Amino acid sequence: MSKPEFTAGLNLAMKIPKAQYEATVAFYRDTLGFDVKEDDVSYAPTVSRTHSVRFGPTTLWLDCVDNYSRPDLWLQLHTDDLDAATSKLADIGIHPCDEVEPLENLDSRTHWIKNPAGIVHLLAESG
Repeated sequence: MSKPEFTAGLNLAMKIPKAQYEATVAFYRDTLGFDVKEDDVSYAPTVSRTHSVRFGPTTLWLDCVDNYSRPDLWLQLHTDDLDAATSKLADIGIHPCDEVEPLENLDSRTHWIKNPAGIVHLLAESG
């Protein structure tokens, strides 16, 4: 099995409780003056609304999650070999947790994982 390479992705997702969602979108759009656009959420059944924010070279996704009580930050990683990466991570006790947010209609192979502190990462095979 090959040794996988990991690189940072260009997406961050801020999971925001419904009660704080409008104020958070307004903060990035109105207070900070970022370009904020509402986007389709059909790919993520746990997200009721989403807005994308150009955050330098990164896209910050503001995801409204109706059943959350506090915000959470999710990160994206890329790998050149998802199977080798999954195996390497399993060796240190990190296993896919794809149940955190089922994804539909994606063109790439992915797994959700959590780092030792519990921060969710989307691990996507690039190529």
